[in-house]
Amino acid sequence: MWKVSSRRASRSHPSTLILYALPAFPLAALALPLFVIVPTFYSEVMGLPVAAVGGALFAIRLLDAASDPIFGWLADRWNGVGGRRRGFFLASIPLTAVAAFMLFWPPQTIGLGYLLIWGGLLSLGFTWSSLPYTAWGAELSTDYAERTRVAAFREGATLIGTLSAISLPFAFGTAGANNADGLKAVAVLVAVLLPLTGLMAFVFVPEPVNRSTREFGLMQSLVFMSKNRPFLRLIAAFLLNGFANAIPATLFLYFVSGRLGAAEWRGPFLLLYFACAVLGVPLAVKAARRWSKHKAWSGAMLVTCSIFAASGFLGDGDLVAFGAICVCTGLLLAFDLVLPPSMQADVIDNDTAVSGSQRSGMYFAAWALATKLSLATAVGVTFPMLSLIGFDPAQDRSSPDALKGLSLLYAWAPIVPKLAAIGLMWGFPIDRVAQRELIGRT
Repeated sequence: MWKVSSRRASRSHPSTLILYALPAFPLAALALPLFVIVPTFYSEVMGLPVAAVGGALFAIRLLDAASDPIFGWLADRWNGVGGRRRGFFLASIPLTAVAAFMLFWPPQTIGLGYLLIWGGLLSLGFTWSSLPYTAWGAELSTDYAERTRVAAFREGATLIGTLSAISLPFAFGTAGANNADGLKAVAVLVAVLLPLTGLMAFVFVPEPVNRSTREFGLMQSLVFMSKNRPFLRLIAAFLLNGFANAIPATLFLYFVSGRLGAAEWRGPFLLLYFACAVLGVPLAVKAARRWSKHKAWSGAMLVTCSIFAASGFLGDGDLVAFGAICVCTGLLLAFDLVLPPSMQADVIDNDTAVSGSQRSGMYFAAWALATKLSLATAVGVTFPMLSLIGFDPAQDRSSPDALKGLSLLYAWAPIVPKLAAIGLMWGFPIDRVAQRELIGRT
């Protein structure tokens, strides 16, 4: 009887989790345009030179990567009003909201400096907002299973925000000046909803208990992180799986247009994929509760490999089969989004038990860097491979050999890093029992 009551007491009220998750919606809605739509918009619609836009965005990406450890460290050291998680997050919102509005709704006549300034400020603001926000969620509960619920609410809102960002450009048109209308809609959405939802979360969601008994400088923090073996194992698996997911994500538009011969279905398939990911969130929570997080994630990756391999056999007109693959892999995407962040909270417990310092900001900064590295690596690998196999997206029709190579690269290349990630995670040392022991030591 006592155990049942204890389990219920550890569960946050759904309204608390909804209020915490709400800011994830506008944050996700600005992320996709920032990295996907802005390059084309500023070159084709605003008339800036393509090479200059590419150089500016490269500089912004470098700034983005450099800012992660700095904001992660600051997130752990903040002692201002509202607490180190809530207060630091709330302080970031004006910069993020204003920069998003200015970047997505530019005046008619601008120069390259406009893109550099507001793109750079939005990159800094997004990092500043995201790191204390995810650290806040990781610390809301010390319960193994409850952390998965927290991550599920947040990642569910993230997926809905992503769907909105995908849908708005289609709703307003995706070519020529109509792109401006889609970006303006996103600008208004972020400028209004981010301050509103951020303030609601600040007021109604509690500040986590800081379990730190010591504080360290940036370099000392990095030393302790490098000695946290479960963390190194988890982030290596996360990096491998992220790289595996980024390969088909990079090639998705080419595969649907070139291999399936259905360019007009790119948008609907993308929406179907992310919509099914939303539906897969509760499945991930239930699987983690039944089999533990690492086993549920490993099983989902294994099933994804078997399903995704089938796409390598598809050709012109196989739309129903590809739609079924989008449904299945979309459902399983939820496992990739929900379970690793929940496990990240558990490996932070391992560090806190050893060092006496709870540094969730630093850990999620490393997480963000791993995400960016996996995406950059996928682009750096796949495009040279496309050239090697003779696939040219500018051509109306590629050769059969080039299309076959595209299928192999899209469907089967991701399997190797996914299998490596499974190998790392199958015997992961922090399960429910081990995590409860770690909490007892802090």
